[in-house]
Amino acid sequence: MILLNPSARILLRRKAVPAGPRTSHLSKRPQHTSSTNSSASTPKHDAATTAGTSIPVPNTVAAVPLWQRLGPLTRGFQAYGRSQRKRPYATQFVSSLVIYFLGDLSAQSISGEEYDPKRTAKALAIGAGSSIPSYKWFMYLGNNFNYSSTILSLSAKVIVNQLCFTPIFNSYFFGMQALLSGDTFVEIIDRIKRTVPISFVNSCKLWPAVTAFNFTFVGAQYRSIFAGLVAIGWQTYLSLLNRIAEGEEAAKRMIDSALSEGQKEMDIRRGEKAEA
Repeated sequence: MILLNPSARILLRRKAVPAGPRTSHLSKRPQHTSSTNSSASTPKHDAATTAGTSIPVPNTVAAVPLWQRLGPLTRGFQAYGRSQRKRPYATQFVSSLVIYFLGDLSAQSISGEEYDPKRTAKALAIGAGSSIPSYKWFMYLGNNFNYSSTILSLSAKVIVNQLCFTPIFNSYFFGMQALLSGDTFVEIIDRIKRTVPISFVNSCKLWPAVTAFNFTFVGAQYRSIFAGLVAIGWQTYLSLLNRIAEGEEAAKRMIDSALSEGQKEMDIRRGEKAEA
């Protein structure tokens, strides 16, 4: 019987143990951990996808203005814009005639008197004469006084329009009304003195806001039609103011005529007494 020492026993035991692939056991660990990590990260992505969340993207689509969502009215504005771009002078001329026609009709209906076609003809003639110069003026105003500050630009446009265009246009309107009525040069000047100051003061209550809104929110090809819609009411006011001035002048003529006739009668009586 052979006895083995303890060191020899340990050596035999080590040889008896099969040399297993340790590396294979170690290599399984990272595969296990990687699969665990991938399986742990995959549900997060799926949850985000199923929840409907995504990376926020800024809204780059411009909002459609309100006036472009009005159906037939929008198509009418678009047709006017195309006509304004192709034939600006003809479009402006016809638009002015329509505006002055509607303004005169409104003024005559408000006055309560019978319709006078001569007044409408005078209004159309005045509108035809002012159509192209007014269009040129607003184009000039839109192409100039444009500064880096929006407030400064609008303020300059409003002030220049009120100080330059409004007095000249009102003088033209009332002067032409008197001229087409057959008044003399002195009577035309008197008509302008009666009507232009009060119309200028009242225009400051309306047109600065209209001008600022027009140059801020309305495109260049639609500015004339927007101002024209407002001008229908304004022309109604000017026509009424001109009608009041005509009435005052007629009353003044009657008073002057009565005074002159009375003076003649007194002169005749004095002459008869002197002869007697």
